[in-house]
Amino acid sequence: MTGTNGLAQKVAEDFVRAWTSKDVDKALSLLADDVVCEAPNGAFEGVEGYRRFLEPFALSLTSAAVIDVLGDDTHAAAVYTTDTPFLKDFRGIDYITVENGKITRVISVFDRLPMHLAGGDVQKKAASR
Repeated sequence: MTGTNGLAQKVAEDFVRAWTSKDVDKALSLLADDVVCEAPNGAFEGVEGYRRFLEPFALSLTSAAVIDVLGDDTHAAAVYTTDTPFLKDFRGIDYITVENGKITRVISVFDRLPMHLAGGDVQKKAASR
């Protein structure tokens, strides 16, 4: 590490704990203005683009748990599980890049099939509005 003592790990943990507790605004405050998110359901650019991706899902949560956050000064991986009204124990991982104390890139990895089969793809529904 380069002296910032795991900055990306800290930022990633703050980020995932914020959105899993439905504090979307706090989570978004940790993003760089030009953040890019790559997810199974598409790419999202900028804070408002990321909001359209994150907010419908985060606000649908009935519970969530952060399993672990591993990282260093520039990259971190956050592993979590969530429950929604239509799907229990939905697991995901975000691979996060941090520059100058802000998240610049998020690669979200999750299996869309369980959500689709449960009929609750809130992100797809939000995007079609």
